[in-house]
Amino acid sequence: MSEGTLKVGEMAPEFELMDQDRTKVKLSDFRGKKNVMLLFYPMDFSPTCTVEHCTFGPELPKIAPGQETVVFGVSCDSPYTHSVFKKQYNIPYALLADPTRKMAKAYGMWAGEEPYNCTKRGTVVINKEGRITHYQEVAMREPRKVAELAEAVSTAMMARENEGGGSI
Repeated sequence: MSEGTLKVGEMAPEFELMDQDRTKVKLSDFRGKKNVMLLFYPMDFSPTCTVEHCTFGPELPKIAPGQETVVFGVSCDSPYTHSVFKKQYNIPYALLADPTRKMAKAYGMWAGEEPYNCTKRGTVVINKEGRITHYQEVAMREPRKVAELAEAVSTAMMARENEGGGSI
């Protein structure tokens, strides 16, 4: 996986990561089936990340209505930390562990070793064909807004309809 910022319209880099239950998750498993929203965040249990996930959980039907989009949180924390974080805050979507930082780097979401050795805060939406329809970095200490995430998914769905793919 190459390192750098991705652009809307590009094919998303393939990844295979473990979730909080140590189950392998591959992007290619969703190709042709579901849109994928990746919520990159710096670290489990940090104040802003906790606020975000506690806000997104109850609002998941607004963020990703229907069954057309799967949402994943992504950070460099271990599956074990993710498991505790997910359980403690009742997060309804899977948390993917990227301890090697390969995925974060491939998606341009690596913040670097200093000061925290973590991922950036950002959102990537990938359509069913595997193309990026939304790419946004957000300031580390600013939580994302539910309305912005819902719009990002909506844009992915509208792009599909505009390409003649029909509703999704």
